[in-house]
Amino acid sequence: MTELGRPWRRALLWLALLGPFFFLSYGMANLLAERLPFVPSVVFGWEAKIPFQAWTIVPYWSIDLFYVASFFICTQRAELDMHARRLLTAQLLSVACFLLWPLRFSLERPETGGVFGWLFDVLLGFDKPFNQAPSLHIVLLVVLWVRYQQHLQGLWRTALHVWFALIGLSVLTTWQHHFIDVPTGVAVGWLCVWLWPAQGPSPPRHWQWAREPARWTLAGLYAAGSAGCAVLAWVFGGWALWLCWPALSLLLVALAYAGLGTAVFQKQEDGRLSMAASWLLAPYLLAAWANSRWWTRRAPHPQLVIDGVWLGRMPDASAPLQVPTVVDVCAELPFRGRARHYRHVPMLDLATPTPESLRRAAEAIAHGHRRGAVLVCCALGYSRSAAAVATWLCHSGHADSADAAITLLAQDCPWVALKARHRRAIEQAVQLQATNGPFKVNA
Repeated sequence: MTELGRPWRRALLWLALLGPFFFLSYGMANLLAERLPFVPSVVFGWEAKIPFQAWTIVPYWSIDLFYVASFFICTQRAELDMHARRLLTAQLLSVACFLLWPLRFSLERPETGGVFGWLFDVLLGFDKPFNQAPSLHIVLLVVLWVRYQQHLQGLWRTALHVWFALIGLSVLTTWQHHFIDVPTGVAVGWLCVWLWPAQGPSPPRHWQWAREPARWTLAGLYAAGSAGCAVLAWVFGGWALWLCWPALSLLLVALAYAGLGTAVFQKQEDGRLSMAASWLLAPYLLAAWANSRWWTRRAPHPQLVIDGVWLGRMPDASAPLQVPTVVDVCAELPFRGRARHYRHVPMLDLATPTPESLRRAAEAIAHGHRRGAVLVCCALGYSRSAAAVATWLCHSGHADSADAAITLLAQDCPWVALKARHRRAIEQAVQLQATNGPFKVNA
C-alpha cells in the first residue's frame, strides 16, 4: 500500500532506527574512552578565555528537537532516505573517529544553578568529557542545516541561520568542546552531504579504475601532496593543523584521478559545484582558479576559431558574454557567468578526455551553433576545450582529420596544447560519432 503525501510512517521507522543507534553508539564510544588509562587533549591556550555562557545550553540542547523533526519535513521518500543516510553516515564516521582518536575536554566547567544548571546535569548524566573531534553536534548541524534551509524561505530561513549559528557557538560557550572539534565537525558534516548528494548517485558508485597512466601519475602527485600536508599538520600541530583541510581536498582530487572521475566535483546543471564539494575542495579550487588566471593573464579573452565558435578560459562572473551559448568542459571550476544557453560536459584537467566525452561536447557545440555563436571553455582554454572544438571541426566538415583540425586550431590559437594522446582521442570520437550517426538536435 503506497503512502500518499509525506512519508510519515517511513519517517517514524527511520527515527526508530537512528534514535536508539545514536545513543547506543555514542555511549559506547564514551564508555571505551573512559576506560583508557590516558586520553589526550588538543587545546589552544586562548580557549580558556572563551566566555562560559550557561544560557547557551538551550540552543545546544535544541539540536535534538531539530534532529527529530527533520525526518518529518521531508516531502518525498527519496529525500527522506537520502537525509537518513546522511545522518547514519554522520554517526558512523564520528564514532569511528572517537574510537580511533579519542580526545578529552580539558577545561573545568564553572558550577551552574537554576534551570540552566539542571540542563547541564541532565546532559552530563550520559555525556562524558570524551567524544570530542569531530564534534557530533557540528556534524549534525551541517546535515540538518542543509535539509531545513531547502524547505524554508524569507524570515523563517533567516531565523534558521541565526539559531543554527547559536547552536554552533554553543559547543564552545558551554565548554563542551575544544576549538579543533568545530572545523573537523564541519568537514565530516560536508563529507556526509557529499557522499549522499541530492541529485544523482553517491560518488563512490561512479568508481572506475583509471586505465590511463597519466591519470595514475596525477593521482600519485595529489596523494603525495595530501600526505605532505597531513605530515606537516601532525609534526608542527597548533595552527598547522589547518593543513588537514588541503590534505582532505587533495586526497579527494587524487581519488578523482584514480577512479571517481568528475563525480568528485559534483558539477550541476547550472555550472555550480555542489555546496558540499565547494567546502571540501575549497583549497584545491582556490589554487586551480589562481593557476588558470596566471597562465592566461596575457590572453584573458576568448579567441574566434571559425564560423562563430570561440575558444577560451572559464569566463569571470563579471565578464559580459557576447555569445548566446556556452559549452563548459571544465570539471573543477564553477561557471558563474550568465549565458542564455549553458551546457556542461565535465572532463578532468590534464587527463586525456574520453572519446565519448569529446563526442558529447562536439554535439553540444553543434546544438549551440544552431542558435548562433558558441564559447567553448575550460580552465585555461588550452587542452580540454581545444580537443572538444577539434572534434567538432571534424564532425562539422571544417576539417577532414584530427591532424587537420589541430592545425586549423593552431592558426588562430597557437597556445593550444594538444598532444598525440589527444589526437588519438579525437580520432576515436569521430569514429564513435560515425557509428552513432548524425547528431540529434533538440527541438
